[in-house]
This record gives sequence, C-alpha cells and structure tokens, in this order.
Amino acid sequence: MRVAGGLKSGLGTAILSAHDAGYPATDAFADEDDVTIIEHGDEPTATPDLIKDVTTQTFVQDVIEESRRQPVLIDFWAPWCGPCKQLTPVLEKAVKAAGGRVKLTKMNIDEHPTIPGQMGIQSIPAVIAFVNGQPADGFMGAQPEAQINAFIARLTKNMPAPEGSIEEALQDAEAAVEAGDPQAAAAIYSEVLAQDAANVAALAGLARLQAEAGALDRARETLAKVADDKREDAAVKAVQAILDLAEQAKSLGPITELEQKVAADPADHQARFDLALALNAAGRRGDAVSHLVEIVRRARGWNDDGARKQLLQFFEAWGPTDEATVEGRRRLSSVLFA
Repeated sequence: MRVAGGLKSGLGTAILSAHDAGYPATDAFADEDDVTIIEHGDEPTATPDLIKDVTTQTFVQDVIEESRRQPVLIDFWAPWCGPCKQLTPVLEKAVKAAGGRVKLTKMNIDEHPTIPGQMGIQSIPAVIAFVNGQPADGFMGAQPEAQINAFIARLTKNMPAPEGSIEEALQDAEAAVEAGDPQAAAAIYSEVLAQDAANVAALAGLARLQAEAGALDRARETLAKVADDKREDAAVKAVQAILDLAEQAKSLGPITELEQKVAADPADHQARFDLALALNAAGRRGDAVSHLVEIVRRARGWNDDGARKQLLQFFEAWGPTDEATVEGRRRLSSVLFA
C-alpha cells in the first residue's frame, strides 16, 4: 500500500523544488491563475469537517495547511472510475472510525487536473496522505477495508486514540493482524494502552505479536502487566501457551535428528512427542498434530495422557478458529471416539 516509486518521487520533487528555491512548501503546487496561496506568515484556520471535497483553489488550505494539525488524505477520483466508486465509501467509513485523528479530502481530477498533474498522478483511484505539509504515504487502486484501517493506523500511530474509541481501536488492531500488518496492529495496541494501561485485550494482543515475532522476553514483560484476576482470560492464556511452547522447544534437538529417531523406532513416543514440539516451533502445525494424534492412537495412556494434553495446549495457543486447531480437534475426536 505504499506510494509507488515513480509517484512518490514525483511528489517529493514537487515539494523539494519549492524548498530548494527558498519558497514555502505550499508554493510547490501554485498556479498563478488558479491557486490562492496562503502567505507564509498567515495563521491557518482549523477545518472542522472530517470529509470534504477539495478544489485547486482550496488545496493548499484544506490539505497542505490542515495536515499540520493531523494527517490529511486526498483521494483523486473521477466520475467514470469504477474502482473509485468502490474505494470512496470504504475510505469514508475508515476516516469516521478514526474519530478525528485523520481527515479525508476528495478531488475530481476531471474538474481539477492541475494538482494531480503536478503531483504525477497517472492512474486512479490514488490516495496520498499528507503529514506536516508533506506527502508522507499513499496507495493506488481500490483496497479492502482492513488494509485501509491498517494504513490509517500507521499514519496515526503516535497520536492518542479519541475518547470512547477503545473498542473500535481493538477491532482495527485485529483487522490489521488479519491484513498481515503486525506493525500497525502493535501501534494501535500501544495507543490503547496509553489510555488504559490495564486493558487486557491490548496487553494480550501486543504480547502475542511480540511472541510471534520472536521477542519472547518483551512478550513476557508485556504479559506480566496483566492483573492477577485477569490471568484466566482466554487471550492471556493463549499467549502464555505460546511462551511455554517456545520455552519447551529450546531443549529439543534438530528436526532431522528427531525424524530419524521416529523412523528408526515408530514406538519411541518420547521422540515423536519431541518432534511434534519442534515441528510446531517451526510453524508446521499440521505435522505436529499428526504426530501427537499418532501417539494417542498407539498409546493414549503414555506419559499420563501427555499427547492429548499437549494437543490441547497447541489448540489454546493457536486459537479456536485457526485452521490447524479446527482440523486437529476433528482428528483427535476421530481417534478418541472411534
């Protein structure tokens, strides 16, 4: 979702050329016939609207100057553009959900071609984010809602979440995770914790991201902040299970050696058990399930029902909706109740 190289270089050139010439950044987009330039010493007035149309004449005031207060998105569109019609309502919904931390402006490029021409906009829809009077980020083409939320989260990661929006922020964090953007999700969780340091969902969510990134010590520190009476929360227990499994995996040998042991003696349940732990640590959840289910099938009572208990810990760590959990529960049930 980042600005494409050519587009971003065009934006940078437009801004930098003005600075190099010794003029305010706003002059970079000046058209002496069309643009009303705010004098460098003027005090800009605040714009209360979260979403508004912008013209060539109002671009400097509504985008450049307004972006010195909070990020401002400008959506370049045209009436004939099908993807634009898909993107606009998603953008508007995301901006409203951000609670005033970001504003959206929309420019019809057919009616106002000067600005998009100067900025090097070659295809639409194109969305550019301005921060502190400068283009900071952007994307082209229609994007799903989760991607838009993650994009806005990156822009506003150092801004406090508005009052009453914690639940919405947590939903945005989950959407960012689903969209494959853990950095944006972590930023949102941090924003929530800045308002509510004891928020269990945010602490568990952040700790999980840290654990999955391999920052186990940081994850433990984050999880330690959860109040004692909240330790049984499902999300907290899931992160604790991830940390426990990571600790178990430290003492295991290489996967190839464990596989050789199991191949040489299929009844070596300890080797198969260790192999399952190692496979899980390597992200091979399906294979890990297979070996533990095989132990249950061969000798359920082994190690005080250890294979079944280990599977339950896997399921807790992976979460109830994970594909490996769903499939693992099905396979375990088929053995237990055969």
